[in-house]
Amino acid sequence: MMGVRQIHAYLSVFAAPTVLFFALTGSLQLFSLHEAHGGYRPPELIEKLSAVHKDQRFSVKERPAESAPRTPVIRQEGEWLTPAVKPAAEPDEAKPVRELALKWLFLATALVLVASTCLGVWMAVTQNRRKLVLLALLALGAAAPVAILLL
Repeated sequence: MMGVRQIHAYLSVFAAPTVLFFALTGSLQLFSLHEAHGGYRPPELIEKLSAVHKDQRFSVKERPAESAPRTPVIRQEGEWLTPAVKPAAEPDEAKPVRELALKWLFLATALVLVASTCLGVWMAVTQNRRKLVLLALLALGAAAPVAILLL
């Protein structure tokens, strides 16, 4: 059983940086904090991290011009008269309560995942004789995705 526990520690510590990354960037995306809407403009770093999360690239798509005229959309009996253009999403007040509740549940789950991952890394490093191996795997798990993105 000790061998299985050791392998678990190695694999978990290596994967921990990626798990943390996806939990944190996914949390931002739950509430669309990675996209511009209304008067909100996300920081470029959040946009880039979101692009890594969603599209595996560290770049921002070109932003649409602020003053571009919008094509009017008319809805008639459930059908759009201009099918290529759809209206913006309904405001948050109009969204069902269950959708908002589910977003908050997923946010809480992501935060629990972050806390659990951090505790797991701490336990693995402090309760293991091969601390340098674990720290090296942790560093490799953090550096590997960055290196691949820079290729």
